[in-house]
Amino acid sequence: MPSKAILKQIQKLIPIYLLRLLQELHANLVSRWILTWGSTPLTVSEKSVLVFSPHQDDETFGCGGMIAIKREQKIPVTVAFLTDGRGSHGLEIQTQNQIVQVRKQESLKALSILGVEASDIYFLDHPDGSLQTLDSSSRKKIITQIIALLNSCKPGEIYVPHRLDSHQDHEATYELVKEAIAQIGMKVELLEYPIWLFWRAPVFIMLKWQHLTAAYRLAIPSVQEKKQQAIAIYNSQTQVLPHGFIQQFTKPMEIFFKTEF
Repeated sequence: MPSKAILKQIQKLIPIYLLRLLQELHANLVSRWILTWGSTPLTVSEKSVLVFSPHQDDETFGCGGMIAIKREQKIPVTVAFLTDGRGSHGLEIQTQNQIVQVRKQESLKALSILGVEASDIYFLDHPDGSLQTLDSSSRKKIITQIIALLNSCKPGEIYVPHRLDSHQDHEATYELVKEAIAQIGMKVELLEYPIWLFWRAPVFIMLKWQHLTAAYRLAIPSVQEKKQQAIAIYNSQTQVLPHGFIQQFTKPMEIFFKTEF
């Protein structure tokens, strides 16, 4: 039976409160192992950055510290959101259009705290939850949009969610950006940031140790408070996300995985 099917069967048998406790324990153990023994220190370079975020909050959770450090050093940082965030469970009493607007405003405020100008933030506005099932026309459109950003920004580093991030939009974002880079033959450093990876992908069931190789840790204590302030702006999300999940991203370290193109 495939790993994801096994995981679903296990989840059905475990009460939600116990499942979240196990997920928090697992995420803490895996991240602690990576930060203590299984990673290499990462030095902030002077390369410009283009961050691709599936939803409004992933960029801050996954690499808000990196963004803040780069911007304090006046290094260009551009952020592109692939979906409109309409699938948020934290704003159920509002219309989809209202949800989209709330999440867009939250992202602008959060990124402002991190030092990113509104003119460097792009909203591609594809439907939340659609990235893995795009038809050929929509897929061509989004890849064209990504290529336009790559050609315009000419980044030295690109940040995307981890390829195995256990969320359809996250994994699809990685694949779409990878395809766009390949189409134009761009030579660039790709760094993957984990969001749901340690929370939803149990080691030895979905996540193998080889998936954790080439991990890097970035120390962010100088901007840790700034990142926490930016996370707090995403009130529509923090009010519904598990507390233990959010705590993963308030630490003085960020984890990345490198891929060379």
